[in-house]
Amino acid sequence: MGFLRAKELSFAYPNSGNVIESVSFDVEQGDFVLLFGPTGSGKTTLLRLLKPELTPKGRLSGSVEFCGKPIETLDVGESARIAFVQQSAEHQTVTDKVRHELAFGMENLRFEPGLMKRRLAETADYFSLSDMVDKNTAELSGGQKQTLALAAVMPVDPKLIILDEPTSQLDPVAAAEFITKLKKLNEDLGVTVIITEHRLENVLPVCTKLAVMDGGRLVAFGETRQTVKKIAEKEEYLRFLPGAARLFASFGFRKELPLSVREGRERLRDQIESGGLRLEKADLAAEAK
Repeated sequence: MGFLRAKELSFAYPNSGNVIESVSFDVEQGDFVLLFGPTGSGKTTLLRLLKPELTPKGRLSGSVEFCGKPIETLDVGESARIAFVQQSAEHQTVTDKVRHELAFGMENLRFEPGLMKRRLAETADYFSLSDMVDKNTAELSGGQKQTLALAAVMPVDPKLIILDEPTSQLDPVAAAEFITKLKKLNEDLGVTVIITEHRLENVLPVCTKLAVMDGGRLVAFGETRQTVKKIAEKEEYLRFLPGAARLFASFGFRKELPLSVREGRERLRDQIESGGLRLEKADLAAEAK
């Protein structure tokens, strides 16, 4: 039985052509999947097709199965195992206080009061929110609001978290901290993650699989390094990769590109020490321009 499976999935909004075209993939439990591609490639639409309550109106063909069941047949409790975190935390916040936000999902599923209290305390502690549970949500910083949006889906014990560009409105420091928390959640609890991002520097080094959308089609999907190697052959995808990967590609080292600055520094040292790369001052000046 597969965890999450899409087969020949196509979708078109009313009075338009297909924005998703024959997409098929299998996501295994515990995967951390990064979905990226040019603006308008269909990423957000694809994500919404994976959450029953958010499926847009239009012409749909193909199928999506979650834990062996068609997603359109999931009951409320089963669908709650698929969490969705939007781009804007403010658009997802529905209550006035942090405590109420953490309890909202459990209240809707009619959790027993004692269980609600315990899970709320556990979640607040895990996400370092214990000191602010009585704060108004409007008083939180952007980073804190996005952390709360993530924390608020956890008390109902989701198995899959889908995130649509959750760091797009955060500064670089807050964005890096958010991705670190998300990866910790993935590793500690085995929660499967599917995330779309434009800024790949923080996400690419930690994801286990990479999916690339273009023109409504899934043009690449697989283990991160192998998929990076595949897409690096095309300039239109190479430009999305982190700076370290682009730098190595510019020198012709495309067989195994570094996914982070640290990894790039180590590879660069190895190349210089082995004599595989010689940089003159003129070369460095040219690359800096």
